[in-house]
Amino acid sequence: MVCVCALGLLAVRALADDDISLNARLLASARAGDEAGVRGALKQGAAVDSRNRIGDTPLLTASKRGLTGMARALVEHGANVSQPNLQGVTPLMAAAFGGYQEITAMLLARHAELNATDRVSKTAMIYAAGEGRTAVVRQLLDAGVDINARYAHGLTALMWAAGYDKSDVVQLLLSRGANASLRDDRGLTAREIAEQAGAKNVAAALAGSQTAAAPAK
Repeated sequence: MVCVCALGLLAVRALADDDISLNARLLASARAGDEAGVRGALKQGAAVDSRNRIGDTPLLTASKRGLTGMARALVEHGANVSQPNLQGVTPLMAAAFGGYQEITAMLLARHAELNATDRVSKTAMIYAAGEGRTAVVRQLLDAGVDINARYAHGLTALMWAAGYDKSDVVQLLLSRGANASLRDDRGLTAREIAEQAGAKNVAAALAGSQTAAAPAK
């Protein structure tokens, strides 16, 4: 009886070791950009939302690197499209930061959390606007992100784009109805933020938009 129990315990441990090995293989394949390896590990039963030491899932790794085929394989296997890592970064934030439109579209189609914030209070929209990812900003707006949403310190997407001299994003946001008269918690408008950053063209565009919006006397 003791021998049978011991053998059963060893079998359970062996299965657990196999699971760990499969999950490790999945993570290693994702890190290496090996789509075939990822598909193989998933087919053998690896946990699709396995996480590495910093909390990155394979989908987050693929989203950071713009690996569309790999991201698609993971999503098709049921990956959690809103799973953050230890820093609170989600796949949508990573795709927005990199400007990866196909991955962004894939995540949005599966209802990824639009307004999740990471540990430094940034969202996918903040990353896209600050990095000048105009197409992704458009995708996020189309998905329902509030164009005048206030983020940390009262900043809007327009203010983030203005502060980083991202003129194409600024133009898009203005064309979609962004309010250039809003002020952050320092009392600054997007135009004043652009002026402080030395973004002359953006500051001029914002000044023009405020003039156009001013009521006739």
